Amino acid sequence: MSNAPTAVLKHKAINGWNLFWLIALPMSIMMVVAMMGVDMSSGPGVSTMIGFSVRWAVPFIFLVVAAPAVKTLFPGPFPAWWLRNRKFIGFCFAVAMAWQGTFIFMMSNFYSDHYYDNVYLLRDELEGSVGYIFLTAMVFTSFQFGRKRLSPMQWKVLHRGGIYFLFAYPFSVYWWNLSYYGSPEPIDYVFYWCGFTAFALRIIAWGKKRILAARKNTPESSTPLAFKFMGGTIFSIGLLASVATLYTQDQITNFLTAPQWSADLVLWLPFWPFEPYLSLFIMGLGTMMFTKVSASTEQSRVTALDPQTE
Repeated sequence: MSNAPTAVLKHKAINGWNLFWLIALPMSIMMVVAMMGVDMSSGPGVSTMIGFSVRWAVPFIFLVVAAPAVKTLFPGPFPAWWLRNRKFIGFCFAVAMAWQGTFIFMMSNFYSDHYYDNVYLLRDELEGSVGYIFLTAMVFTSFQFGRKRLSPMQWKVLHRGGIYFLFAYPFSVYWWNLSYYGSPEPIDYVFYWCGFTAFALRIIAWGKKRILAARKNTPESSTPLAFKFMGGTIFSIGLLASVATLYTQDQITNFLTAPQWSADLVLWLPFWPFEPYLSLFIMGLGTMMFTKVSASTEQSRVTALDPQTE
């Protein structure tokens, strides 16, 4: 009886390409149904579909980001299924983004006046274009014919960097929706906190791996109490900042863009000056300090392994 959930999660109907089609086909049908309900002969109608397709895409990139962390922190049948199907969940994200790309193409080519008057912004264009470049390269190299063109290190850099970039875009959008634009919708809160949770789990899982690696290399290793205290404090500040930055956006942005060079970078450098991610940066720093092995402990390990040492 206890193996029943595991058996269900291993069923071919919800694994691999079957899982992909189980999600991608209904998603595409919903896109077509939604298109029938808006005026696709106008710029505002196509713009509505751009937003609709994005809301389908966002959950999948958050699931991709969280998958390895959940498996590390909560080992079990469901996290194992989740990680095993991470690639196909990513393909579902790619399908939703392909729909968005189609609507953006329609907007920019057939309703260019509306696009350039109401939608276009250089930095948004750069962020979106770089995201699509990453996504295309990641899909291509997810198959053997593409993967064999890269070394293992190149493949890892591409996919890890791509995931981070593709996560950063929607996460920043919903942070700005809550912190800057008036009258946020309930879905904005849901997506912001889901994105924050997904990446926070990655940070915590990274900390767990650091602790396990230190214990494996040096069983007697430990983090000094002072580092644990400072790390825990900084991590807690990061958690508070995830809420506080939503209400102090003006002050943060004004401070970070006070130098002229920083204000200039805002115009073309994607995500600069990284306000939406400050809380995650702080939590990462706290985790690094909390899991830091003392220099004396590390030196003891090196000395113990040195054959020249008596």
